[in-house]
Amino acid sequence: MSIKTTLLLTSLCAISLAFTSELRQPVRNGFAVLELFTSEGCSSCPPADALVAKIETENKDRSVYVLAYHVDYWDRLGWKDTFSERIFSQRQGQYAKWLRLGSVYTPQIVVNGSKEFVGSEEKTLRDAIAASLSEAGNTKLGISLSGHMGESLIMDYQINQPTSGYNLLVAFITPNARNKIERGENKGRTLSHVQIVRSLENFSLNGEENGRVSFLPAKGIQQGSADIIALLQNGKTGKITAVAKLKY
Repeated sequence: MSIKTTLLLTSLCAISLAFTSELRQPVRNGFAVLELFTSEGCSSCPPADALVAKIETENKDRSVYVLAYHVDYWDRLGWKDTFSERIFSQRQGQYAKWLRLGSVYTPQIVVNGSKEFVGSEEKTLRDAIAASLSEAGNTKLGISLSGHMGESLIMDYQINQPTSGYNLLVAFITPNARNKIERGENKGRTLSHVQIVRSLENFSLNGEENGRVSFLPAKGIQQGSADIIALLQNGKTGKITAVAKLKY
């Protein structure tokens, strides 16, 4: 065999090995669900609101999903948050149990249901997003609106994994809003918000991988002005394993 032929075969072999190695690398199709617990009555919250707004703008074309819950336990301290609901405080309390925290606080961010930190910590948030996006996501959640039943919306879902012990959460999201605060710690300020959760429904899947749920749209939301985000969440650990989004 000539030297020229030997070099050619060696080169082809190297190309083949490189190509095989590339094919064997896992596909990185992770996602980051950022759940912010905030309040218009909390003076520490505006920096966190501004941070998630920046993150949301920077990641419009990536699998990053922001849900901002306005808790109600600040409402008795001088200013009732326009967007606050008791159910959002209850969700934060559930995370305190899942993550074994001694108490709840604002602003708090939970990423993919498994990591929490102060909502204004930019580096921690960016690191958590990068780590989540680099994971190989194997679970798929598909959702679609299929009609109405009275005033309720009907949504079909499809999941490619067993769902025993999992819940499907459905959130109505207002993309943005601004409010002037007249009392409390933020008195005199005009606050901007993004990805405001207006309602949250929780459905136990009971092992069903394909099915249908019905729920009422959030009050005051007009069709064409909101998003629906669905989360697949482990009921024992709180870990979010899939997410889907559609326009409403």
